[in-house]
This record gives sequence, C-alpha cells and structure tokens, in this order.
Amino acid sequence: MSSDPLSIEGVNGLPEGRFMAMFGDVAEHSPWVARQAMAGRPFADREAMIQAMTDAIGKAPLEARLALIRAHPDLAGKAAIAGEIAEDSRREQAGVGLDRLTESEYETFQRLNDSYKKRFGFPFILAVKGATKEIILREFQVRVQNDPVAERETALAQIGRIIRFRIEDRVLP
Repeated sequence: MSSDPLSIEGVNGLPEGRFMAMFGDVAEHSPWVARQAMAGRPFADREAMIQAMTDAIGKAPLEARLALIRAHPDLAGKAAIAGEIAEDSRREQAGVGLDRLTESEYETFQRLNDSYKKRFGFPFILAVKGATKEIILREFQVRVQNDPVAERETALAQIGRIIRFRIEDRVLP
C-alpha cells in the first residue's frame, strides 16, 4: 500500500494488478471483494468506491460472506499477539491498545472470543478505529446476545465500516 492517498482519478486509472496491490487487502484476506468492486470502475468518487466494495459483499453468496467474516482475526487474539495478522488489522488493534493488554485483560478477551465463536461460528468483528477497550468489551457483551442471523448482519456491517476506514486512508475525498 502506498503511503500517499490517491485521487479517485488515480484509482480509476490504475491497471488491474496495481489496483489489486493497493486495495486487494481492504477486506481481510478476501481480495475477491476488491476484484468485484474494480469491475464497477470508473468510480464517481471515494464514496462510490466504498459502495462498490460493500455491494460486492452484499451480492456474494452466503458462503462467501461467511468466509469473509471468518477471515478476520480475533480481537487481541493469539494471532494478533504473535503478529500473524494483516498489517491493517495489527495497526488498528494497536491503535486502541489491544497490543498492550494486561494479562487479566488478555484472558478476558480470550474468554469472550471463545464464547462468541462457540455461539456464532465466526470471530467477533468490530471496526475498532476510535473505540476503547471498554467500548469493545461492552459490544462483546451486548452482541453475544444477538440471534445468529442478526449477528451475521452486524458482523458484515462492521466489515463495511472497516473497509470504509481503510479506503478513506488510501483515497482522497
């Protein structure tokens, strides 16, 4: 990913390989989202690009959407601690202090991650940008009470927010 954001004109002019290199990772380990969205170019603006990404997810078969959800790491999970997650995820989790948990906080996150995954079959997903550990923990406690269909839709909405934040970091308004 380039450190300098592109204009939408620059995004629209990217060859396929360069587009995928820059945006193939905005949906965690799921480049098919960017590939589907890319077919909608030229984008009128950054908002249209974000919408094309979320539309690609919404039009995908249920199994593809579930695979997208499952591609996300646990918050403050073992993979995050070991540095085995995507760079954007690492930076986002570190930005809210999930890389600096006490042992007790880490154990709480592990317990909640395990409980949530046991109930829903996929990891808890929250766009953590601007959140705090307390907000995240409160969301865990509220959302674990959701019915599975509502929670799947909530997870997909959170993925949409994550994609938005990542594109906003890479594309000028």
